[in-house]
Amino acid sequence: MTGICEGRVAIVTGAGRGIGRGHALELARQGAKVVVNDIGGAVDGSGSDVGPAQQVVDEIVAMGGEAVANTDSVADWEGAQRLVNTAVENFGTLDVLVNNAGILRDRMVFNMTEQEWDAVIAVHLKGTFGPMRWASAYWREKAKAGEEVDARVINTASTSGIFANPGQGNYGAAKSGIASLSIIAAKELGKYGVNVNAIAPGARTRMTENLGGAMSKPAEGDWDERGADNIAPLVTWLASAESKDITGQVFIVGGGRINVAINWQRGPGVDNGARWDPADLGSVVPGLVEEAGTKLPPPRQR
Repeated sequence: MTGICEGRVAIVTGAGRGIGRGHALELARQGAKVVVNDIGGAVDGSGSDVGPAQQVVDEIVAMGGEAVANTDSVADWEGAQRLVNTAVENFGTLDVLVNNAGILRDRMVFNMTEQEWDAVIAVHLKGTFGPMRWASAYWREKAKAGEEVDARVINTASTSGIFANPGQGNYGAAKSGIASLSIIAAKELGKYGVNVNAIAPGARTRMTENLGGAMSKPAEGDWDERGADNIAPLVTWLASAESKDITGQVFIVGGGRINVAINWQRGPGVDNGARWDPADLGSVVPGLVEEAGTKLPPPRQR
């Protein structure tokens, strides 16, 4: 198989279903050898099953590609290291890491349990850091040994983390953290030949089909704007050598649309030139917020 990722070795986490499956298949179509990682659990992270990962491997092999399954949990420190080792041991190297694995435990902040918070943060945030830590250490060692490195990390953020979706404090916090982590890692790893970017995908998956506003499936043969496979083209391009000049970016992607997200920046401000008197801020802060285009919440009823 030939394509823009020909000869590259890629890991895709959470690749047994949905968006991750689409990534793995498209990377393989474009010539990459793929480690298909998935524990095969439920949406909330419970349970395990080797079936989903192996099914994707079988699909890749059937179309002439090369792939192996891995069922380590990305939230497990040693499991994340084994995942990276799986690529190197089976294919001789690693060029691309796509962190996609995730779970949902939605709850409002006033009734979320500690376990619901910890589970989501572990899979999303730690589960992005762990594989990236071991992969980046591998690439750094290669670079310091004088070997050429042209590696990619593509992490998965979310519009929930960028735009703040009520009921997803754990998920949104993790996804916002992933976006920031990606930008920081891009600054840290660039000198070793590693580009790091993130995506905030919009698609119909097991994790979104029950959320408010989720779109139903179109009629057979019609364009499926919310299809999970629509995210893979951008990820595959970012995984390729063609993206060598793109790093530290967060892309919002869904259907046929791609937007570049603009990170935090200073908005309207004022400098008093001295320490503020709190009593003076009532005539200052609301004006700054209004100038920034943010609506003030209604006064709280006492």
